[in-house]
Amino acid sequence: MGLKEKIKSNDKLKKLVHWSILIPKQTRPRLWIKWFVNPFYHKKGKGARVRPRTRMDVVPWNKFELGSDSTIEDFSAINNGVGDVVIGDRTKIGLSNTIIGPVTIGNDIRLAQNITVSGLNHDYQDVHQPIHEQGVSTSEIVLEDNSWLGANVVVVAGVTIGKHCIVAAGSVVTKDVPPYSVVVGNPARVIKQYNQDTKTWEKVK
Repeated sequence: MGLKEKIKSNDKLKKLVHWSILIPKQTRPRLWIKWFVNPFYHKKGKGARVRPRTRMDVVPWNKFELGSDSTIEDFSAINNGVGDVVIGDRTKIGLSNTIIGPVTIGNDIRLAQNITVSGLNHDYQDVHQPIHEQGVSTSEIVLEDNSWLGANVVVVAGVTIGKHCIVAAGSVVTKDVPPYSVVVGNPARVIKQYNQDTKTWEKVK
């Protein structure tokens, strides 16, 4: 049995390890994790940049990867506590974005300002307990290559946005978006798609 399995199978040890990594009653890693573990444990490509005022709530038990020449701008928050956060090459995460795993973001993607992409949902079924004490469920979000999300977009858990899509500012994406589409609204709906035969963007009726 490996170290990870031993920790998971022993509740006391699991609690101790969790306490040593995360500040109690917060989702933030302790400074020793930020300084001495994350820089060596997580993958960062050549030319990748995380701006200094980004909040990195990144822990070692899940992946955080930032591809080559990709940037995470100031005032953003990245959290891999309940799922991997993997960001491809030449992708720009704009000002004040919130990315909560599990999330996979492809190559050559542009996220504008104030976007929320969260693969996490809070459980709420037991009406006798506060929601925050009921745990969470997760479902991976996938943003495929070459897409552009406008300001103030929300992408909910479990959604895949296909290749080369445009998501209009303020949209709330609650279901999968096919490749080569333009979506708008709350909930977001497809208003245009690229026709491979005519080589034009056509309105969807």
